[in-house]
Amino acid sequence: MEGIEKAIAGEKLGIKEAEELFTADVNLLGYSADSLRKKICGDTVTFVVDTNINYTNICTSRCSFCAFYRTGKSSEAYVLSPKEILKKIESAVRLGTTQVLLQGGLNPELEIEYYEDICRTVKEKFPGVQTHFFSPSEISNIAKISNLNVKETLIRLKEAGLDSIPGGGAEILVDSVRKKVSPGKITWKEWAKVMEIANSLDIPTTATMVFGMGESSRERAEHILKLRKLQEKSGGFTAFIPWSFQPGKTALGRELDYSALATGIDYLKVIAVSRLIFKETIQNIQCSWITQGKRIAQVALNYGANDFGGTMIEENVVRATGKEINYMPEKEIVTLIKQIDRPAAMRDTMYRILKKY
Repeated sequence: MEGIEKAIAGEKLGIKEAEELFTADVNLLGYSADSLRKKICGDTVTFVVDTNINYTNICTSRCSFCAFYRTGKSSEAYVLSPKEILKKIESAVRLGTTQVLLQGGLNPELEIEYYEDICRTVKEKFPGVQTHFFSPSEISNIAKISNLNVKETLIRLKEAGLDSIPGGGAEILVDSVRKKVSPGKITWKEWAKVMEIANSLDIPTTATMVFGMGESSRERAEHILKLRKLQEKSGGFTAFIPWSFQPGKTALGRELDYSALATGIDYLKVIAVSRLIFKETIQNIQCSWITQGKRIAQVALNYGANDFGGTMIEENVVRATGKEINYMPEKEIVTLIKQIDRPAAMRDTMYRILKKY
């Protein structure tokens, strides 16, 4: 296939070639992407010891693909205090956590002082833990509620102790898709703006993708190409993390035909295609054992991914769909990596190696 040949030769792919990659044989894609992975990243598979805490489930966005959010009037609605968040982090640190991913709903009652208090409290108590906090949608929401612009918001949060920003809320960066599944969220350009401003302030970020929500192969390709363009412009993405929509207990899951949902093959194709398009532009591609299961995640490591993600000591959003998720200890991740004859290494958020096995 011409697109694969061009990618291997180091040429830049356009939308037509990127879309056509999704029609290629999955094993051919995997072989080609894995060859690039080996050349760019080597054989070592990295992972991070982390936890994902959700400070509130109150959200005005009400995305149709989400089973986690609640309205403010719900008996299940909650907001964690900084003290409660600290308690959760303390438990995770005892298990070796170096990264805390903190995200929540778009809560209309929480102004920037709440978020600053969290950043400051966590950084004072755990100065060595990476505060990987608040997606672009949350940043935009904080700015709006607090009568600030995005840059002012990010400066204040960074001064309070924010280290980096996760790429949540990207879903598919095509507004026609976003209007269907998350009409209450920011546009793709607003998402990109937050990331560009963050990168200009030396705040590293990650890039994500949620697929299998009824979008086309062209729209998946467009998402990946937009991320490539953003990375070429600002260079702040440390990794790309794609995962498939989990339909359980969601409004969208009840609406979509079963055939529209992403398969394991679709997932492997997204991993491989993203490697062929990004090459080294976004060097680290992370597989998602949380949504795909540990065996598909293993296979993804031979389809272009070089990172196994994290231990996820706590996770609530995917679990809300009814999917059973348990913390994966460091020892199990290392075993899974070694089962495919690859070296394993623990990393930090910035992909610096902390320990080799």
